Amino acid sequence: QVQLVESGGGLVQPGGSLRLSCAASGRLFSVMGWYRQAPGKQRDLVARITLGGGTDYAVAVKGRFTISRDNAKNTVYLQMNSLKPEDTAEYYCNAKTIVGSVGYWGQGTQVTVSS
Repeated sequence: QVQLVESGGGLVQPGGSLRLSCAASGRLFSVMGWYRQAPGKQRDLVARITLGGGTDYAVAVKGRFTISRDNAKNTVYLQMNSLKPEDTAEYYCNAKTIVGSVGYWGQGTQVTVSS
């Protein structure tokens, strides 16, 4: 059974930092990533990382966010620096299986950037 368990969200002031974690169980995944969804908006890609370490970032977060993964722990991280109010959203972990590229979602973790 596949489970993605996110942690690390919270309230932070503009310019602050947060680190999100997503621990996966059940199998190894080819691509793991983070998406976010603000109220009334669609869910968009924030960053993703392949099994080999290749990364891809949304333009809005490039240079401020860093995605990484620990394959031994089957965990993906999102280090978020220089946070802005527009980064406020529910952040979701996503993982795709090696065989069949089946996607799974975590339950989401709220990030609020406000003074």
